[in-house]
Amino acid sequence: MVVTGGAGFLGSWLCRELLERGQRVLSVDDHSTGRSQNLAELADHPRFRARPGDVCEGVDVDEPVAAIYHLASPASPPAYQRLAVETLRVGSLGTFAALELARATGARFVLASTSEVYGDPLQHPQTESYWGNVNPVGPRSMYDEAKRFAEAVTATYRRVHAVNAGIVRIFNTYGPRMDPRDGRVVPTFIGQALRGEPMTVAGDGSQTRSLCHARDTVRALAEMGASDHPGPVNVGNPCEVSVRDLATEIACLVGVEPDVHFVDLPVDDPRVRCPDVALAARVLGWQPQTTRADGLRETIEWYRAEGFG
Repeated sequence: MVVTGGAGFLGSWLCRELLERGQRVLSVDDHSTGRSQNLAELADHPRFRARPGDVCEGVDVDEPVAAIYHLASPASPPAYQRLAVETLRVGSLGTFAALELARATGARFVLASTSEVYGDPLQHPQTESYWGNVNPVGPRSMYDEAKRFAEAVTATYRRVHAVNAGIVRIFNTYGPRMDPRDGRVVPTFIGQALRGEPMTVAGDGSQTRSLCHARDTVRALAEMGASDHPGPVNVGNPCEVSVRDLATEIACLVGVEPDVHFVDLPVDDPRVRCPDVALAARVLGWQPQTTRADGLRETIEWYRAEGFG
């Protein structure tokens, strides 16, 4: 199993999931946002290898490949805005390169796409048939459009070259090993609460998110890899929460009084985000299992243990 972006937050969770399923795993990552410490506990695993490399330059594998999971890409707004050109490159050239490996080896290909392809959605909850409401020239466009292009390339390789390719659209995912400087709501709120700082909520906080624990997300990715379904398939937790209520929840779990400060809403920040996961249940036999309270407690304890407060 080849995992591009294997040293990233979600990629490292996927490497562990595949190893637990008895697979041999090769992680390829240029460490532009991935961290080697995410894979530290796997370093001596007999069925695991980690290779530094940029998937845009191609991936050479000198043994049979059963599946390729293409996760390589910055994923948080601060990261993909800082690495704007790199984000566009890995969504385009990196996807071509990973698909060419799948074409050459006959491997199953799974693209880790994103709920961001729906933009600021006019349909709620979002189903896979919805085409989205995306600003192609806005401050988030380098990520949104890179993923939308990656989906188009993946679908085209399936039609034109008969590559066994599938697309997963991942909604907000969180859990231990998420970079505390990631910029997304869960690490931001946990860090602020642990440090006793005001919790900065954008806008009036009424915008919603649906949070899926990484353990559940990678289980769906592995099931997609074992299937022949073309997708796209939504993967996320349909239990929706407002950003304002999430800040209060995290403060209470940390054990501090909620101290919410409102700041300006970022441009093109989606107002709602909630997946319809009926297709994942039907074709993958998958549904999220980790409650938000349990997942947040686990994540908070990891941040405490790592000294990120």
